[in-house]
Amino acid sequence: MRVVAKIGTSSLTDAVGVIQHEVIDALCDQLAALRSAGHEVILVSSGAVSAGVAALGLAARPTDVPTLQAISAAGQSRLMETYNRSLGRYGIVAAQVLLVPHDFVDRRQYLHARQTLVRLMELGCVPIVNENDAIASDEIRYGDNDRIATLVAHNVAADLLVLLTDTPGLYTADPRTDPAATLVEVVNADDPLLSVAATATGSNRGSGGMASKLSAARMASWAGVRAVIAKASRPQALLDAVAGRHVGTTFLPSARNLPARKLWIGFATNIEGTLVVDDGARRALTERGTSLLPAGITDVRGEFDEGDVVDVRDASGAAVARGIVLADAATLRAVKGRRTSDLPEHVAHEAIHRDDLLLLV
Repeated sequence: MRVVAKIGTSSLTDAVGVIQHEVIDALCDQLAALRSAGHEVILVSSGAVSAGVAALGLAARPTDVPTLQAISAAGQSRLMETYNRSLGRYGIVAAQVLLVPHDFVDRRQYLHARQTLVRLMELGCVPIVNENDAIASDEIRYGDNDRIATLVAHNVAADLLVLLTDTPGLYTADPRTDPAATLVEVVNADDPLLSVAATATGSNRGSGGMASKLSAARMASWAGVRAVIAKASRPQALLDAVAGRHVGTTFLPSARNLPARKLWIGFATNIEGTLVVDDGARRALTERGTSLLPAGITDVRGEFDEGDVVDVRDASGAAVARGIVLADAATLRAVKGRRTSDLPEHVAHEAIHRDDLLLLV
């Protein structure tokens, strides 16, 4: 079995951001056991920023992006040092792989990343993946490691994605405020729980939270990959998930099996605006799989540039699709509602091409 596991900052570090070596040792014990059993494994690990905060003796995690990016470089080396030491107890080499969301959008980068990851596993290494925070061109949370882990799982055609976190799984409500909340053990591919609202972040040391885990689980489901959310501190959580035992919440894969580019469009990008469409355009998109034409647009909301990702909503406000626009907001406002034959020569015939559009219904 090919497994991608992800562990978050709050599970790896203490309250002040210091890496907990015993946690990494327990995780590496499981990684080594999986390798010994013949499984291939990739670990996506957060913690660089938090480790950098502790290494530099800062009183608190900074909030400005330049400082966050700088200290991630200081923390990343310390994070890898810990993994190298721990996996070295089993004679296993940890291989650092730093990625950004663009690596999953550009076809050549996508294939190169897969080639590198697969070859590292063939060489007997455990790839340790992290987002390349130090040189990311967008906000430090852009992409976040829950989504990166899902894109990696899709990239290498993994059989299982395990998201190790500081909660036991998905609950019917927030167990911290609702004593009646119960753990959901299995979520089907078409279950509305996949889109339920959840807490945006669970700690001040990481960039994720249950909302991020749910988004990643939905990504994995739509990519045809089984996903599990489990508590990192539970003994043998990763081994139990691989063995198919009930641990946390399991999200079953769907038959959609979307390509990486559409997964990225749908889940791993910033949404810069909204296009409101009429009923005819909605039917054309959902029933015939067409591109979105300016004629079907009734309203343009927000300010965005050509190449940005926007939401497509119907007149009631319901989400229909998400895609990359071929014109900026000002241009689309000027041509909305016009037939293709009436468009100026310099304006693309499609507002969003169907190859760059992900249906959300």
